Amino acid sequence: MPQPQERTTIGVSSERAVLAAVRLPESVYDRSDPFGELRALAEQAGAVIVGELTQNLARPVSGTYLGSGKVAELKDLCELLGATTIIFDHDLSPKQIANIEKETGRKVIDRSELILDIFASRATTREAQLQVELAQVEYTLPRLRAMWTHLERIVGVGGIGGIGTRGPGEQQLEIDRRLAQARRLDLARELRTIQSRKRREVRARKAEHFTVGLVGYTNAGKSTLFNTLTAGGAYADDRLFATLMTRTREWDLGGGLSVMLSDTVGFVRDLPHNLIASFKATLDEAVHADVLLIVLDVSDPAADLQYATVASTVGELIGQARREAEHDGEAFSPPQRIVLLNKADRLADNAELLVWQRKIDGAIPICALAAPPGTSEDSRPTGQADLARRVRSLAQGLVEELDITVPFAQSRAIHLIESQGQVIDRTYDGDSVTIRVRIGRRQVEQLRAGGAKIAVAGEPRGSESKGWTA
Repeated sequence: MPQPQERTTIGVSSERAVLAAVRLPESVYDRSDPFGELRALAEQAGAVIVGELTQNLARPVSGTYLGSGKVAELKDLCELLGATTIIFDHDLSPKQIANIEKETGRKVIDRSELILDIFASRATTREAQLQVELAQVEYTLPRLRAMWTHLERIVGVGGIGGIGTRGPGEQQLEIDRRLAQARRLDLARELRTIQSRKRREVRARKAEHFTVGLVGYTNAGKSTLFNTLTAGGAYADDRLFATLMTRTREWDLGGGLSVMLSDTVGFVRDLPHNLIASFKATLDEAVHADVLLIVLDVSDPAADLQYATVASTVGELIGQARREAEHDGEAFSPPQRIVLLNKADRLADNAELLVWQRKIDGAIPICALAAPPGTSEDSRPTGQADLARRVRSLAQGLVEELDITVPFAQSRAIHLIESQGQVIDRTYDGDSVTIRVRIGRRQVEQLRAGGAKIAVAGEPRGSESKGWTA
C-alpha cells in the first residue's frame, strides 16, 4: 500500500526554495522589503532562497491562490533555478496546496506550516513541545484528506459505494483521523494539567510581588533586555524565535524594592491561531502582569508594521483574559503598557525618534545592552535608568507617611517595611512596634496580599489581613 505524504515535519533544511505571494488590496506587509520577513523565516528553517515571485490580485483564485498564468511562471522559475520547494507568504487551503504541487511538481509550504516547523525546532521544554505539537495536530487535522488524494478509492458495482467497498485511502483516512483526534485530546489533557499549575504559579506570584511582563516582536531585543535587568538566563540571539520559554527573575530596582520580570515568546505577523491558542498559558504571564513593557526595535524599517502587530495581538489577549475573568466572576485589571523604543542609538537621525515619541505617549528610548561593570545607575545605557524610575514609581504607588503597627513575631513584615520604605520613627508597645514610614500604598497592599497582619493608623478596625506566618 502506498504511504501517505507526511507533512508533520516539513524538512526544508538546505533545500532550494522560491518565495511566492499574492498581494491583495488589504494585504499587510513591509513594502520596502516585501519578502524580508518570510525570507528570514525560511532561512531560519534552513532553506536556501533562490527566487521570489509576486502577483497583485483583487482576490485570490480559489483553486490555486495564484492565477493560472502565474502558476505556470512559478513552475518555470523553479525549473530555471533548480528549486525543489515553494514557500507562500500566507495560509493556503489543503486543496490549493495539492493543486499547486500537482501543477509545479514541487513541495508547497504555507506561512503557518513554516512557522510551526521553526517553533518545533526551538521547543526544548516539555511544555513548549506539547504546545507546538498540539498546534501541529490542529493544523494537520483538516488537511488529512489532501494528504491521501493520491490513493485510489475502490467503489462497488455501478459506482455506488457500500459496506466493505471503501478503498485503502478512505480506510486509512479514517484511521488517521481517529489517531489524530486521540492524540489531540491526549496533548490537550496533558497541556491543561501543566497550564493549570502555571496559572496558579502566576496568581501566587502576582499576589506576593509586583509583576512586569516583556512582550514584543520576535528579535526586538526582549531577551537581551531581560538579561540586562535581571540575573539573566534567557537565551538571546540575533534570530527569529530564539526562545519559546517564559523565564521569570527578580529585577532589583534599588532602594530595597524589587519586582518580578518575565520574558515571553515573541510575536510575528500572521502568527497561526492554533499556535496562539496553544501558547495561551505562556502569554498569560504577560497579560496578567501589573505592567507590560512592549519592546520595539525602532531601527528596523518595518517597525511600524511590527508595532501594529504587537499592539493588536496584546489587545486580543487582554480582551480574551477580560472575558474569561467576567465568565468566572473574577476581577481583571489590564496591565499598564510602557513602550520601549529599543536600539534608538542605531537611528541615523534623531528626528525619527521624536516622531515615535510623539506617536506613542510616554515611550522610552532605550538601549537593551548591558552596561560595563562598575557603571553608575545614571550612567547606564540610554533609557535604562528612566525605565527603572518609571517602574519603581508604579510599583510603589502613592507614597504616603504612615504609622504601621506590626507584632514582633512578624519579623519578615518588619524587615520588608524597613527595607522598602523610609523609616522616620519607631514606637515600641508590648509585643508590637509602630513604625512611622514613608512608603508606597501599593507596597502596603502587597504585604497584606502576602498574609501580613498589620494595622495602619487611620484605617477602619479589621482592615488588617489575617493568616500571616513569619
